[in-house]
Formats: sequence, C-alpha cells, structure tokens
Amino acid sequence: MRIGVLTGGGDCPGLNAVIRAVVRKGVATYGHEFVGFQDGWKGPLEGLSRPLGIAEVRGILPRGGTILGSSRTNPFKIENGVERIKENLAAQGVDALIAIGGEDTLGVATKLHELDVKVVGVPKTIDNDLGATDYTFGFDTAVNIAMEAIDRLHTTAESHHRTLVVEVMGRHAGWIALHAGLAGGANVILLPERQFDVEQVAGYVEKRFQHQYAPIVVVAEGAQPLDGQMVLHNQELDSFGHVRLGGIGQWLAEQLEAKTGKEARTVVLGHIQRGGTPTAFDRVLATRLGLQAIDAAHEGDWGKMVAMQSTDIVRVPLADATRELKTVPLERYAEAEVFFGS
Repeated sequence: MRIGVLTGGGDCPGLNAVIRAVVRKGVATYGHEFVGFQDGWKGPLEGLSRPLGIAEVRGILPRGGTILGSSRTNPFKIENGVERIKENLAAQGVDALIAIGGEDTLGVATKLHELDVKVVGVPKTIDNDLGATDYTFGFDTAVNIAMEAIDRLHTTAESHHRTLVVEVMGRHAGWIALHAGLAGGANVILLPERQFDVEQVAGYVEKRFQHQYAPIVVVAEGAQPLDGQMVLHNQELDSFGHVRLGGIGQWLAEQLEAKTGKEARTVVLGHIQRGGTPTAFDRVLATRLGLQAIDAAHEGDWGKMVAMQSTDIVRVPLADATRELKTVPLERYAEAEVFFGS
C-alpha cells in the first residue's frame, strides 16, 4: 500500500517518534510506501505532501514538534473539503491514512471513515483528555516540564514571601494541573472540572503563610470561579469552535493579593509545555502506538484508534475515542485536596 501520514492540532513531544515507528516498520516489515502530508488536514486538502521513507525519519526520535508540520484545519468547514481530500488521495495514489492527533484531528478522521476513507488514528494530546486510552503521548512530557517549573518557583516564592500562581494548559480537562501540582507540591490546584471559591483559595494561601512557607497555586487555563465565566483571551473561535483561553492566572493573582495583602505573581507556562524533547515514557509510548498503528493499517482494520489500556496497546473504534472528553474524576481531585493549604 501507499499510506499517507499526517499530524494535526497542537504539536507535542512524541509526534516524530510515532512517524518514525510507522515508517520503519511499515517499510522494513511490510514493504509499504509512505507519503507525509504537511500541516495536518491542510495537507490532503490541498495536496501538500513530501517524501517519507526510512532516510527521512532517521534521527527524529528525540525531536519535539513534528517534521510534517501541523495546523487546526477542519475540512468539514471548507466547501467541498471531503471531496477535495478524496481527489488528492487518489491523485497521489494514496490508499489509506494514519492520522496522529487529538480530539479535533481524530474527530475529522472518524467522520472521514464514515465516508469510506480508510484511516487509522493515533492519540496525541498533552491534555490526556481523549477517551478509550489511559494515556496519550505528550502528556508525561508536559507534566514534567510543569513540575520542574513549579520546583523552581518554590525557591523564589520563599525568598520573597509571595504567592506564585502557575497557569498551565487544560481547556476542559485538568490532568496537567492535577499531576504537575501533586508532583510539584502545590498548595492549591484548580481544575476546569470543578468551580473554585476565591475566598476558600485565599484561605488556603493565608494558612500556608502561617506555616512560614510561601504558597504555590496551580490553575488550569479553563478553571472557573464560582458563578463566573471562563477568562478568555478574546471571543474569536477557531475552525473547530474553540475560544482562545488565557488570563485566569493573572485574574486570580490579583484577587489573592487584594484578599490576603501578600504580593502575588503569575507565571503562564503556555507553549513551553508543548515544546522540546519528549521524556522516555513518551518516546516509548509513541513508538509502541506507531508500531501498532501500522499493524492495523496493514491488516485493513480501518476506523480504529490504537490506545493504551493498562500496559497494553489495543485497538478501539475511533468513535469511542472521540465521543466524549476524558476529564478528571472528582475522587482524584479529592486526593489532591488533602494537601491544600498545608
């Protein structure tokens, strides 16, 4: 077969490891040929492609980002988008696609499968919010980057006796905030899954100061105060209908400073969480997912996503993975609350 590979949505560490595994096994074991579509769904939509053989994937295992480029292009929002994709696949002799991405990218893959495009999905997102898989690659790297930042912020917060609010990514799921906050010893963790009471957070901060330590507050970008709204960067929507978040950390720092009388500063980690070289865990997970993805394609098991369940890599229907987001259960949040304010 001639198989197209694409990476869509936000970039993250581990994408190149998947591409490498797919191509290395696909060529060496099965004798398939590969073409890399550039910039997510924009590639097959506009016929943008590049050669993708063993030579092109050498040395990319530790590299962050994606050698294929990415975008948030949604072909279902473009006139005749699906027809254009089918025409370009046929023109380039591409028999099937391996789509590597998160909720939006795999949502498109699910719809295309229903329209008779042969596709296999690989779960990618630092947010770890895709259903039907225990972990997505990129998540572990993002958590470790955030944890290291929190470790460093503890020392400067102590030196200046100030509150430091760390804003991490997480639109609707607070997995990064939860894991990084627990690993970094944060004194308060705020998630999108549960609205927070600013007065209660201020109480935790004051209690921490009473112990002669400076507090670290970790807040996901999608967290909301009681009876409040998400703090938005602006009201513009992307092609998948998402608003651009940002600002909750600064808003919270101002509130805490006013309520406690102690100086508060904000650190927004932003895209730092998505950049750089992947951790060992993400390299191994991405490699295993890539190997299983090419197996599924070789066997003609279309409309599936490879997933990690327990320690096994399994195949699940794409529809199961994209039906609903995997959010943090409240019992997991309750585990973290034990440490709030202490």
